[in-house]
Amino acid sequence: MLILNAYAKINLALDVLYKRPDGYHEVAMVMQAVRLADTVTLTSQPNDIVLSINISGLSADASNLAYRAAALLKPYASWQRGVHIRLDKQIPLAAGLAGGSADAAAVLKGLNSLWELNLSLAELSKLAAQLGSDVPFCLYNSTMLATGRGELLEPLPPLKSCYVVLAKPAIEVPTSWVYQQFKADKVSRRPDIAAMRNCLAEGSLTGVARNLVNVLESVTIPAYPEIAKIKESMLRYGAMAALMSGSGPTVFGLARCQEQAAAIACQLKAEGVPEIFVAETVSKVE
Repeated sequence: MLILNAYAKINLALDVLYKRPDGYHEVAMVMQAVRLADTVTLTSQPNDIVLSINISGLSADASNLAYRAAALLKPYASWQRGVHIRLDKQIPLAAGLAGGSADAAAVLKGLNSLWELNLSLAELSKLAAQLGSDVPFCLYNSTMLATGRGELLEPLPPLKSCYVVLAKPAIEVPTSWVYQQFKADKVSRRPDIAAMRNCLAEGSLTGVARNLVNVLESVTIPAYPEIAKIKESMLRYGAMAALMSGSGPTVFGLARCQEQAAAIACQLKAEGVPEIFVAETVSKVE
């Protein structure tokens, strides 16, 4: 049996460059892992893949990314290999935090060990890209520049360890809809990836905070003003900066210390934000 942590991610920067001929969008993103995690337990069994989940509202069948990850690896294993996958979810669903991708990456890494497949991380990354654009990043965690459709990764200097407040309003924002609605001429500010890279290299949390930009806010905030309200509240309560993660709707705020993060979270809870978490950043590959 193996027990793994499947870490959530946030986007310190997210730029959409153009729509590709294959229907995906070319992106440039600075991605960061945080210690809000699902627990993935893998137990060997003969032949079959079985998935169980601690919450309702999430399919425990072949449509689930964790199940699909196991099925993708099965041809590499001896014929009698099977696994029971247990997901204990902590990362909220449909949140822009890559919870499903993180689960799939944990299954890939775990089964590579449990089934003694001896695939390299590069080989696992190629398989991960077949499952989803965020899955390769979730194999590595830490701080990465993601390009292409998100599957091409370059390690960046790790973000100086800090705490983030994650707040998810009671709305769902379909990722496909956000990208379909994206219009470059509606974007008022684009990320400066070079500046973000320099701030990371210098260990400047203030510089990183100053350079948080997500162009997808140009779509989601006009449609879902709750997101802007949470950002404004985080800043009012002392966050260094606040930004929507991915295609939303979760907002994260950078805090100077754990105590400040906890205080911001408490204020947001009093405002009625339904899902709030405090998490430390992941500063090395795990």
